[in-house]
Amino acid sequence: MICLVHPSQTFQTSCIQIPLPERGPTITKPPPDRTSFGTGVYFITASAAGHRSIFQTDRMARLLIDTLYFYRCEHRFLIHRFVVMRDHFHLLLSPADADLPRAVQFIKGGFSYRAKKKLGVSFEIWERGYVDHRIRDANDYRRHVEYIDQNPVRARIVAEPGEYPYSSVHPSNWILVLRG
Repeated sequence: MICLVHPSQTFQTSCIQIPLPERGPTITKPPPDRTSFGTGVYFITASAAGHRSIFQTDRMARLLIDTLYFYRCEHRFLIHRFVVMRDHFHLLLSPADADLPRAVQFIKGGFSYRAKKKLGVSFEIWERGYVDHRIRDANDYRRHVEYIDQNPVRARIVAEPGEYPYSSVHPSNWILVLRG
């Protein structure tokens, strides 16, 4: 397996890092409308404690993205889409061997650990819990992809989704998986 990870990746992973292509791949392609996702794909929202804007700094936002990639390359879950906003993140993911609560624990707990260790953060980072929605079908999947992609546009941070640096739509965050 080869993982294309964010260029600022700072953690050791079992994946081989390769350079970004000139034109990136589509991150995911939803199945035809007749296909059901069953229970495998979830839309997740988690917020910073007190809705503080802790992800407005590049260091914090990149550390969260690096944490997502680290656990993805550890086969804890698959990432379909994500966006890191100033005080929360949205994520479409499929848990691998772990269940959904465990996958979210990897993300939130892993980020908290790294933020405290690497950046000296001493405050509470996350609100308790998270909001999840199980994706029902391809139309539901498309609606949530659109919601994630357009989140920074609706917040009037950027004019186009691909301009936002903390989103899976931005070229610096493309993920490529090749399986043998």
